Amino acid sequence: MKEVSQMQTRYEYGGDEFIFVQLSEAMSLEANFKGIAITRKLKEANLQGVQDICPSNASYMVRFDPDVIEPEELMAHLQQIEREMEGLDDITITSRLVDVPVYFNDPWTHEALMRFRDRHQTPDSTDLEYSAKINGYDTTEAFIEAITSAPFLVSMIGFVPGLPWCFQMVPQEKQIEVPKYVRPRTFTPERAFGFGGAFSVIYPVQGAGGYQLYGIAPSPIYQKEQTLFDFQDSIVFPKQGDIFRYRSIGADEYQAIREQVEDGSFIYHKKEIQFTPGEVLADLEAFAERALRRLYHD
Repeated sequence: MKEVSQMQTRYEYGGDEFIFVQLSEAMSLEANFKGIAITRKLKEANLQGVQDICPSNASYMVRFDPDVIEPEELMAHLQQIEREMEGLDDITITSRLVDVPVYFNDPWTHEALMRFRDRHQTPDSTDLEYSAKINGYDTTEAFIEAITSAPFLVSMIGFVPGLPWCFQMVPQEKQIEVPKYVRPRTFTPERAFGFGGAFSVIYPVQGAGGYQLYGIAPSPIYQKEQTLFDFQDSIVFPKQGDIFRYRSIGADEYQAIREQVEDGSFIYHKKEIQFTPGEVLADLEAFAERALRRLYHD
């Protein structure tokens, strides 16, 4: 928590209806935990005039009605919440652990990425091969193992509706980092699993994109029809603070899950977990082991 405690939080007005709060200049688990705690506390307060709360990786933004609540009053309230959140060790966060199957090196994303090799750093290799090499892995299998061996925190939802930005819960020296394409693709398959910077993502819908592509998820993270169990309350499945474990699957399991999605019977395997930021930051690997044990065995 050293980085957050030494960072001067920046509060700014955005026109007449917004307040922007930057907690840190760089993404870190500490900053994100602090943002989760503050925005959840603000939501619980249910202040008259607060219209929307938009948390991000290391910042958040609040939209409000200045005819209902004075900007200075809201600003003071946000600053008071932050003061109450200084002791992150005393904060308990309740999250969902979620098993997220991914079919790595699948034919659909492979076809898509091969169409755009002229926009990539290394036209003569795949995204998996390139990413494995620059992160010091001898094989793509070892690289995939690094992705699937530790869980990811959903640090924010954005870019396009429903897209989860996920930050792996490992020590900094083990963080996977990759650059985006030199020029973006004009096509990315729906549910494609990719990586950019230190963040993994699942593309909710077909569209453009510049992240490295590694595979595809059989289950949706966005469903406007809301026919599946996990989408009854929202068209978007991920929530900030969720903990995803990407699990490598093969073609047969991918097809089986797709059939469950089509017939409406698919339900994400998930468990609830409570933790304090202090216990996570004190030993990330121990927390990851506990989270995976809770998800699959408890």
